[in-house]
Amino acid sequence: MVGSVGYPDTIVLGGALISMQPDCTDEAQGLTIKDGRIIRLIRRSEVDDYAGPETEIIDLGDRTLMPGFVDVHAHAEVVCRTDYSTVDVRAPECGKVEDVLDVFSKYVAERGKGEWVVGQGNLFFDRKLAENRLPTRAELDSVSTDSPLALRAGGHITVLNSKALEIAGIDRNFQAPKYSVTGLPHVERDENGDPTGVVKEMDTLLPFPGVERHQLKTALKEGLRKYFTRFGVTTIGEISETIDGLESMDELAAEGELPTAMRIYLWAPGTLTIEKACNWQDYLYLTGANDGVTIQGLKLFSDGGFSAKSAAIGVPYIGEHGNCGSVAFPKYFFRRAFEQTQQAGLQIAVHANGDRAQEWICEQVTAMGGAPSGPTRTRIEHAANLLPTQNTRDWWARAGIIPVPQAVFLYTFGEYFSDYLGDYGTRGRFAYRTLIEEGWRLSGSSDVWIGSEREATNPFFSIWCCLKRQTYSGSYIDPDEAITIMQALRMHTLDAAATMGIEDIKGSLAPGKMADVIGLTRDPRKVSVDELRTLEPDYVMLRGKTVLNEATEMAEVAR
Repeated sequence: MVGSVGYPDTIVLGGALISMQPDCTDEAQGLTIKDGRIIRLIRRSEVDDYAGPETEIIDLGDRTLMPGFVDVHAHAEVVCRTDYSTVDVRAPECGKVEDVLDVFSKYVAERGKGEWVVGQGNLFFDRKLAENRLPTRAELDSVSTDSPLALRAGGHITVLNSKALEIAGIDRNFQAPKYSVTGLPHVERDENGDPTGVVKEMDTLLPFPGVERHQLKTALKEGLRKYFTRFGVTTIGEISETIDGLESMDELAAEGELPTAMRIYLWAPGTLTIEKACNWQDYLYLTGANDGVTIQGLKLFSDGGFSAKSAAIGVPYIGEHGNCGSVAFPKYFFRRAFEQTQQAGLQIAVHANGDRAQEWICEQVTAMGGAPSGPTRTRIEHAANLLPTQNTRDWWARAGIIPVPQAVFLYTFGEYFSDYLGDYGTRGRFAYRTLIEEGWRLSGSSDVWIGSEREATNPFFSIWCCLKRQTYSGSYIDPDEAITIMQALRMHTLDAAATMGIEDIKGSLAPGKMADVIGLTRDPRKVSVDELRTLEPDYVMLRGKTVLNEATEMAEVAR
């Protein structure tokens, strides 16, 4: 029973198949593949009808087959670089300040006088240490005043020792620039006007050591497999970091060594200016090999983070004397970016943590005629994480934007909103059931960056967050907003693909789509909620090519 395309190159078989197609009954146990695309879904009994003499049959036994996961918002290059260039001092392994200082001391001794030691602490690190505060400049100085030390507590707040402040040129006369790529910079000062060592939204301005180009390909190759492929992520909406990083990814794709498809959002002005990003072909050399690296859009930061109290919100932060955070750029900057991305056929994605920042963005989009439809429809990153009032989602609807929440943040810092915002921070936290019932299509993503939790890149951890709604401390947030397993799976597959306008080729197992397939030893529809958190695939296929295979290797050993 061979169709017009001839015999398939590959047939993948399992015990059950979750297609994620709304109109599919999921009675199939396998699929046929030709030239990297799915031709049809089949039952095991039909294999002989479709297999040709050269067809490879990959039999995964009773494993459950699913589409590969789509992580719509990640900083993959950052997390790969972090493995190479920072010291891990995250909680709970480092549970108190003394533990953090001990790790710094160890690495100062190993690296010698004058060498940078940059530590990676969790986002909201002050809430996760026993002392409920960050280490101080003086405490870092007790480790060394000869070597520059920096503790990066997530991507928005950093503590520097005296030597690091000196090298960065930050003294009592230092004037923070008006803008950085992640929000409005701020240097914290004591009553005498001297820097305390705490700086906010300034990490991209500090002279941290980097990873050399010759090391970067190795870091990416190893890191992408460690943080994404092993968890079944086959497509990443990558927020770009450096030109070297993007070109290294493309080189890996050309060599057949890139284990995930990368849909790139060029960070402006972090990686390129708006003008250069919209004309990226003149500044970035990509071969387009194997569809591995594709320029998808532009990423902007309209405000900062809650941990730095720089997210633009509708009420003042507690104890901040009227500080409500700030929108980080003027109207003309955003409008220019919006116009130029539309002309270039790129999708614009705007970081807006605070509800006030989201409403401001929607107001600008509405004034310019609303978000376009299709693959260039405007995204607002972090919308639906904290939604205190109905007014904000009314603005979403008027502007026609796509909200892009991160369920992993429910665990990471959802319980701390009220510490910063009082009662305002207890309303509309990750209200996924309500939003889905209203008709919003939501996606799940890791937003993995420096300081992320160790499980952040596992979509099944994010799915667990959607159902369990348990926080870092073990408490629970609005359990009535929990969603079903199929809704959560869809957030991380088909609806995630829709966020990037690629649901015609990604996000489900269906004829004509890319053969991005994962195999699981347990069916996620049949395990307990807590078991979801531990699920990992042992087989991953990307565009018809096996990129991880522990399943058949284990079967061979068993024989």
